[in-house]
Amino acid sequence: MQYRGNILSRQGLLVIFMVVLLSGCDLDIPFAESSTTTRTENTSEPTAQIAGAAMKGVIQQGLVVANRLIADKNGHYTPQRQAAKPVRTAEDGSYEWQLRGKADGWALVELQADNATRMICDVAPQCDQADASSIAFGQPMSVDSSFSLRGAGDLTTEIVNLTPLTHLAVALAERNANGLSPDSLSSAYATVENWFDLPAGALRLSPPDLTKLDQMTSVTADAIQVAIANAAFLALVNDQAQWNSISEVLANLSSQVSTTGEISLMGDGTNIALTDLISAAALQASELQATVSSSVISQKLVIVEYRNVQHFKTIADTYADSDADSDTNVTDTEAPTGTTDSDPTTDDSGTSTDEPAVDTNDETLADTDTGTGSGTDTTPESTIPANAALLSWTAPLTRENGESLAMSEIAGFEVVYGTSAEALDQSLAIGDAYVDELLIDELAAGTWYFAIRTLDMDGRRSQLSNVVHKQI
Repeated sequence: MQYRGNILSRQGLLVIFMVVLLSGCDLDIPFAESSTTTRTENTSEPTAQIAGAAMKGVIQQGLVVANRLIADKNGHYTPQRQAAKPVRTAEDGSYEWQLRGKADGWALVELQADNATRMICDVAPQCDQADASSIAFGQPMSVDSSFSLRGAGDLTTEIVNLTPLTHLAVALAERNANGLSPDSLSSAYATVENWFDLPAGALRLSPPDLTKLDQMTSVTADAIQVAIANAAFLALVNDQAQWNSISEVLANLSSQVSTTGEISLMGDGTNIALTDLISAAALQASELQATVSSSVISQKLVIVEYRNVQHFKTIADTYADSDADSDTNVTDTEAPTGTTDSDPTTDDSGTSTDEPAVDTNDETLADTDTGTGSGTDTTPESTIPANAALLSWTAPLTRENGESLAMSEIAGFEVVYGTSAEALDQSLAIGDAYVDELLIDELAAGTWYFAIRTLDMDGRRSQLSNVVHKQI
C-alpha cells in the first residue's frame, strides 16, 4: 500500500458539523409532452420532487434523468422509462427533478456525461489524464461520454445523491431476484457502506466538495470520509498505469459487482482490489491536509486517514488468516463493520465510570454522558502510534440541574491532560458539539492523564469528567 501519514500536531483542533450540499438549479422540462406552464396549471396532478448532488468531485452540467421503480406481476422492479428531457447539474453538482404522481415508492436516478460535462479534480495534488496534461486540484476537467453514475432512493425523503459508491450499490442490487426493489437497494447500500467501513446511512449523506473544505462552516468527519472514498476512484488513475480514466475504474468495479456480487479483496493482477481503494483513500486524506488551513478540518482529515489505515490493516489481516482459495472476495457477511464507542474507556487499561459532575451551579453543563477520551473498542492498542492516545466521548444530554441540553446549545469541549492527575496543565479546545474523537500524539514516555469538560454557547463550563490515563 502506498501511504504517507502526516503527524497530527497537538494544536490540531477537531470540528465536526453536518452539511447538506443541496442547492437549487434551473429545472428543465422533465416531460417531452409538457411545458412548465402546463404543469403549473394542471394542479390536480400530484408530483414528487427529487433533489440531490452528483459528486465525484463535483459533476457540473451532467445530464440527469429519474424514473420510478415499478414492480411487475412477479414482483420484479425495473425503472418505468418515460419520454423525458434530462436536467443539467448545477455548478455545485446539484440537480432537481419532478416525477408525476405521489411522493411514494422509490426512484432510480441516472447521470450521463456529454461534451459539456465537467468534473472538478478532487484528487490532491493533481489529476493525471492519459495523453493529456494533468489537471490541478480544484480545477475542472472533461470526462468521456461513457461516464455515468446511478443512485436510488425513497421518494418520501426527496434526496438521491449520485456517487461512485451509490453506482456500485445499484449494480449490486440489480443482481437480486426482485431487481431494484426497495429491500434489495437498502441491502446493497448497507453492503457497500460495510465494504468501505462507513457508518450506516453514509451513502445518503451529501459528500462535501473536497476542494472547498476551508469554506465550510459545518461538515462531519463521516461526510468527509464518504467524499474521500469517492475521490479514491479517481486517485487510482494517478496510481495505477492500467487505468486511463475514472470511467474505466468504474467499469471494472461495476463488472466485478454485477458478475460476482463482490469486490476482490487483495486483487488478482487484473481487477481493482478493495485494498487499492482503501489505501488510495488513506493517502488522499493525508495529501488533503496540505490543502487546508483550518486546523479543525485538518484534524478531521487525520481521523479519516486513521480510519482508512486501520481498515486496510483489518482487510489484510483477514485475508492473511483465511483460506486463500475461499476468501479472495469481500461479501455481505465478510465485510468489516465499523462501530462507535460510547463507553468512555481509555485505549489501554485506564477506565472511567463517567460519573456526573458535582458543580452546584444549576446552569453548568453536566458531564453525565461526556466521559474522558478513549480508543475505540474495535481498534487494538498496537494500531495506535506508540506515543499517542486516541480519545473519544459522548456529548451530554442534560445539564447538571436535570434540564435537557440540545446539541445546538453546546459550543464544544475542552480536553485537558498532563503527566499528573492533579496537574492537567495542557489543553485543547474543540469548537464543535458533534466531535467525539481526538488523537493526541507526540506524547513523551510516562503516564499521561486525560479529562474533558463541556462548554455551552453562553461560555459556561461543566466540571471535569473522571480522569483516565495511558502509559506511553
